[in-house]
Amino acid sequence: MKRQKRNKDDRAYSRGYNAGLDGKSREECPFGALSARTNWMGGWREGRTDFAHGMLGVSSIQNLKNIG
Repeated sequence: MKRQKRNKDDRAYSRGYNAGLDGKSREECPFGALSARTNWMGGWREGRTDFAHGMLGVSSIQNLKNIG
């Protein structure tokens, strides 16, 4: 049975969240399309907030599952 691909916007949000959690700059956004870039930036902001609050490791993974 084939796996269904995730929505591109969800994928962009997840990648942005992980980038923010890793402390990367928002200038490193790999997306050019407006909707994907917007979702990446939203995830990046959320990831940076969690990074600032010290949510690293397992706690950040749990948070990403609750968001997505």
